[in-house]
Amino acid sequence: MKNSKYIDKILWMVIFLFFTVIAGLLYHSIKKALPDEINIVANQEQQFDFGLPVNGFIKSVIEVSDMEKSNIPSNQVKINMQQPFTLKSGSSGSFIMACKLFGLINLKNIKIDIVEKQYVIPCGEPIGIYIQTDGVLIIGTSVVSAIDGLNYEPSYKLVKSGDYIVGVNGISVNNKSQLIDLINEYGTEDIVLNIRRNGEMIGIKIAPVQTTLNEYKLGIWVRDNTQGIGTLTFINEDGKFGALGHGINDVDTSTLMELKSGNLYQTNIVSIIKGEKGIPGELTGTIDYNKTNILGDITSNTTEGIFGVSSKLLQKFTKNSSMEVGLKQDIKVGPAYIRCDVEGEVKDYDVEIIEVNSGENNVNKGIVLKVTDENLLKITGGIVQGMSGSPIIQNNKIIGAVTHVFIQDSTKGFGIFIENMIESDNVE
Repeated sequence: MKNSKYIDKILWMVIFLFFTVIAGLLYHSIKKALPDEINIVANQEQQFDFGLPVNGFIKSVIEVSDMEKSNIPSNQVKINMQQPFTLKSGSSGSFIMACKLFGLINLKNIKIDIVEKQYVIPCGEPIGIYIQTDGVLIIGTSVVSAIDGLNYEPSYKLVKSGDYIVGVNGISVNNKSQLIDLINEYGTEDIVLNIRRNGEMIGIKIAPVQTTLNEYKLGIWVRDNTQGIGTLTFINEDGKFGALGHGINDVDTSTLMELKSGNLYQTNIVSIIKGEKGIPGELTGTIDYNKTNILGDITSNTTEGIFGVSSKLLQKFTKNSSMEVGLKQDIKVGPAYIRCDVEGEVKDYDVEIIEVNSGENNVNKGIVLKVTDENLLKITGGIVQGMSGSPIIQNNKIIGAVTHVFIQDSTKGFGIFIENMIESDNVE
């Protein structure tokens, strides 16, 4: 009997833990499926269909124009988010919608912003990219063979991958050449590297190792620039552009490269490596880094893409080529197309939107798409490297940009919501 009671207790504990885990997973999955922010166009009705067992309560007005009040009252309005619902906005303002699971358990607050209708020009042009880092990026450390025949690793456990060297003994450093010159100049004594680490400035004392009669080394691998090929996503009538749909990360540290300056260059696609299962394809091209081939200036490198200004690129397009910016709620599962250059000219190619994830943490992967265009499949096998930034268009609205390819299926890929790109650098 005692054993039976003991087994019953264990069984009930297992059942309790099982349902607790299920409830926790349900809570977090529903919370993740909800966006942190929703944009709605001023003076328009916007439809939403989350299909979640959640009630939303519009409980406060953050800011509203003095000239005109919003149609959404500031007192609490209950919304059943398990069913399709419509929000109608005023001319301006921001609101908070408190979301509760089953109307009881707090999940999160969603900020609702009223925005003006926006227009940009979808591009699809291939571009050469060159950026210079803000300081010299440390990739890692290494062993140094000294003039005395011994091996040393002077920077081991002192510097970290992802650190930026911005000075030596208080003298500013902008590139590798300056860094090497200063190390050789002050190498006979300990030097202080002025480091920027996670936005904070620190000083690190290191003893250089003499490797030849006039050469000293710290045993660090560094990088001060990078270059590559991508696709221009959009440009507006002020010449402000966005490209790639994702940031430029260092290939070795996988960190977002901190930008000092950068340029877009004219490029020519010379060959295409088709994508295959397990092997991503690639657009390869030539870039002439002559000043006459500069198309524009890159002013920021963010997780949502690179941004800047270009009057040259703007001259290629006419004002009537502008297209309305589609918001997340405008995107539907179904036919769409992407705009890119894989045949010597910019063309539109058919794709299918197969999934839309507007929840949190979907910065670059909110749209899942599949290439259905037979001609594009024949040329590239689907999505390949270099097509990042290709605008995604549906129902005559630009809704996003291609960001990633599925390694195991090159016909499929991810895209970023265009509103996320535009908001990232305030280019509207």
